[in-house]
Amino acid sequence: MIRFLALAFLSFFAAPAFAQKLDETPRTVVMTAYRPEWNALVAHVEQPQEHRINGMTLLTGTMSGKPVILMMSGVSMVNAAMNSQIVIDRFAVKRIVFSGIAGGVDPALSIGDVIVADNWGQYLEASFARRTRTGYVPPENAGPDAPANWNFIFPRGTSVGNEATPAKRVFRLPVDPSLLDLARKIAPQVQLERCVPPHPEALPGSALCLPKSPKIVVGGTGVSAGIFADNAAFRQYLHRAWGARLLDMESAAVAQVAYANRVPAIFFRSLSDLAGGDATKNMEDTFEHLASVNSAHVVRAYIAALPD
Repeated sequence: MIRFLALAFLSFFAAPAFAQKLDETPRTVVMTAYRPEWNALVAHVEQPQEHRINGMTLLTGTMSGKPVILMMSGVSMVNAAMNSQIVIDRFAVKRIVFSGIAGGVDPALSIGDVIVADNWGQYLEASFARRTRTGYVPPENAGPDAPANWNFIFPRGTSVGNEATPAKRVFRLPVDPSLLDLARKIAPQVQLERCVPPHPEALPGSALCLPKSPKIVVGGTGVSAGIFADNAAFRQYLHRAWGARLLDMESAAVAQVAYANRVPAIFFRSLSDLAGGDATKNMEDTFEHLASVNSAHVVRAYIAALPD
């Protein structure tokens, strides 16, 4: 009996912190990765209430009258996945709407454009192949659906499942179709910025004007990895082999967590640079603020159009 009580006592205090919800109101998570993306949205959260988990700040409140949670996941795949799971565990999450910046891969796209991809892949879930006299030989055959390799990098996909679907190897995860339909409806109604005045935390030189008005594009493939990609040859490879239109460092990780938890998710990304296709240098440090604002414009219109 004493042993049983001792085990029960230890189990009680060892229970994970995420066992209790911090807020029971069903909400849309408005997710950002880092400060400029957060800055473009935080002033639009009404009646904010702050929550802190593992050093991460989350705000519950409303946006355009809709219950939301604004959060900053942190940059890159592990932060995005870890903190996506935390917010799902600790709050009543209805859907995830990501607002952020990205690098352009499709040559038809320009800095400032907002892209709403309909599927996301992880381009560095891959095997690094052995070089032999006859060429690179990967340690496994990833199957006929695998995108082509880039030198020694052979995509191998990710095993993903949820309560309704057995785990299987996938190379791309689709965005929730109903969320995507709404994005198509609101896209023609949103006007994007060509010029953005400096934000107090913007980097020097960000108050520039683009040569033409940006556009909103719905559809196509986005790809993610824990890499700041700024390589013209690799950019061309991603467009050719993956059909990628843009790349970032978080979206595919969030898409995987959302799929595993059966939470609808959609991702709005505005191009801050061209991932190696920029004429002289990578332009992310110049246009990150403008891109963050353009993504936020579309996300705010999207939140307003949600039924709840």
